[in-house]
Order: sequence, then structure tokens, then C-alpha cells
Amino acid sequence: MTLTKKQRFIKTLAGKKADRPLVSAWHHFLTKEQAAGDLAEATISYVRQYDWDWVKINPRATYLAEAFGNRYDLSDYQWVFPRQIEAIIQTPEDLTKISPIACEDSAPLSEQLEAVKLIRQGLPDTPLTQTMFSPLTILMFLAGRQSYADKTMYGSEHPIDLQKLFVTHRSDIHQALRAIALTMKNYVKALEAVGIDGLFYATTGTAHPDLFSLEQFNEFSRPYDEVVLSALKPGGRLLHTCGAYADPERFNDYPIEGISWDPNAEGNPDLTVKLNKVKVAGVDHEIFNTTNAKPVKEQAQSALSMVKGEPFLLVPNCAVSPFASVETLTALKESIE
Repeated sequence: MTLTKKQRFIKTLAGKKADRPLVSAWHHFLTKEQAAGDLAEATISYVRQYDWDWVKINPRATYLAEAFGNRYDLSDYQWVFPRQIEAIIQTPEDLTKISPIACEDSAPLSEQLEAVKLIRQGLPDTPLTQTMFSPLTILMFLAGRQSYADKTMYGSEHPIDLQKLFVTHRSDIHQALRAIALTMKNYVKALEAVGIDGLFYATTGTAHPDLFSLEQFNEFSRPYDEVVLSALKPGGRLLHTCGAYADPERFNDYPIEGISWDPNAEGNPDLTVKLNKVKVAGVDHEIFNTTNAKPVKEQAQSALSMVKGEPFLLVPNCAVSPFASVETLTALKESIE
């Protein structure tokens, strides 16, 4: 029996083998992500073009940092990041200024809720997941950093040393993380009310040992991750642990249904790793910006053979280029037929 997209999504993320694996891919719409209507229109058109099984909505990479007061020049991008004009954490004292924010009082959050509403209307039968960052990741953005080892945000020249603050202002760090987590919890509830089916929850590079020790991660990320993830009913919560040394097994006990990681990156396990969550991976995300579809086909078939018999979401291992070709995206879609 052929399942509907929602039936297939629900069954797969319940850990049961469906009629076939699910397939999807995503990228940023850099010229269409500054307004809810534009993002919705671009997303709907893209999903219809390839008939993806489910959708990872891709808002601006900085939208959650904007919700807490960071400012960016949306006319000047470096890759997927607009240039930072101001980060709100400049001094240790700034940590105490971070407080919970109501969605209706936040233009960036209200904008994304409107986008989800419009996408839901345009794709009534396709499972939708919203991209969110962990509170620790958001805090790094607010301090002018990207959530990768030794990387700062485009436009951020002298970011504050968060590692030092974890020692000298530990309670203030926790207060800020708690405020961010409570805001995200309420945002999740608002997303659910407008028809979202799941979250694509990015811890990005925060599992990397050069960024945080395991002890630091467990103190400053894990409890706040659980606050946010537990706000959504079970069934569609996917966690993305990005980059090298992403340690997907670390998240086996998280309140999630699927784990996304890059099996090709340094220090990461391949698709045969034993996880008690559904695997979300499969194809190198850097091979889509070409018209040569052969590597995509080969990697997709290899991934499918490695997880044969398991529930599986076949996807690129991270966002593909905004300039990904029709040939490669079509090849990915056709690989499950």
C-alpha cells in the first residue's frame, strides 16, 4: 500500500519501516528570506518542483539571534550569513539583559510564524519542520560568534570570550540560557498552533571538543535543549549535529525521533553506527553545485544499501548550495524510486 506523505513521515519517525525511505533536500533562498511571503513562495515552489517527502523550512540563519536584539545588514551576505552590525553581548554585564520574549512582541519570530502559516496553506499534505538553533548556539550568535570552533560571525571583529564567561559569570550564563530556552519553548508552542509537524533542531558545531568539553556541553546545552525539544509533541523532532566530531551517539537519550549528521566529516561515524533514533543523512552536501548527477546517484544508493531494512530519511548531510543544480536535486529525488 502506498502511504501519504504524512503517513510515511509519522511511521518512519516512529521507528517503523514504511513503504520506502523518505527523501528531501534544502538550501537557503538568499534573495527571498527577508520577508515571510517571499520565503513561503520560494519554499512552496521548490518543494513542488521536486515533490519532496517532507520540508525543512530554511529561514535566515540569523533569525533567532535577531529575536533577541542582534542586528544584521540583510543586503550584505557572506555565504548564508548577513553581515553583523551589532551583537547584544559585548560585556559580561550584557548577559543579565537577556530576558524571555513573547512571540507577538518579536518581529523576527512573528515573521517566521507567518511564513509557516503560508507554507502550510500552500503545502497542506506535506510534513513541515521548522529550523531552530539550540539556546547555546543562539547565545554564541548573540556574542558575535558562529557555533563552530574558532569562527566568528561575518562582521564581528572582536567578539567577547565566552569560554572565560563560563567560568567568571557562570550564573549569568545560565540565566541567559534559561531566558532563551523559555522563549524558544513558547515559540515551539506557537509553531505547533500554526501547523508545524516537527523541528529541525540544530546544535550545529557545539559537540566539537575544541569548542566545548563534554562536561561543558552537558551543563550549558543539554538541560536547555530538553526544555525546547520537550515543548513539541513527539513524532517529528529531528536533531542536527553539524560538522566534524559531531558525536551523534551523544544524543541517543534526547527527546527526539531522528538524528542528522555528516557521516563523511572527520571524526564522525558512518551510517552503520548504532543509534536508537532514525538516521537522517546520506549524501555529501558539497556535490550538488554541479550538473554531474552521477556522484549523487552513487552515494544515495550506497547510503540506502547501508541502512537497508531500517527506517531512514535520505538527505544531503547538511544544507546544499543555494546554487544547487536541477540535475543533482532530481537525481536525489529519483534515487528512492
